[in-house]
Amino acid sequence: MNRNDIDVRKFELAANKLRAISHPTRIAIMELLSKDNKLSVTDIYTALKIEQATVSHHLSILKNNGVLVSKREGKKNYYAISNVALSDIIECVNRCNQH
Repeated sequence: MNRNDIDVRKFELAANKLRAISHPTRIAIMELLSKDNKLSVTDIYTALKIEQATVSHHLSILKNNGVLVSKREGKKNYYAISNVALSDIIECVNRCNQH
């Protein structure tokens, strides 16, 4: 493979997604969302027992890096994982932790 065959931008985007996920709270959010298809901020901070502002901060990082998508329904924003492959990453990491 030569340099011309490498799509550097693709790897940069992948690295950004992995960096965005690589925080304990964000991994916990991803795990919650991999079990439920969509959750509100309230659902997430209640489940994780952490401050709403903290959850909002982490959701913003995940969304800005293309890991999550959001949709407004009434007064609430619901978050979901943008691609099932990202759920697979969390599942894979969790399987690795079982050894």
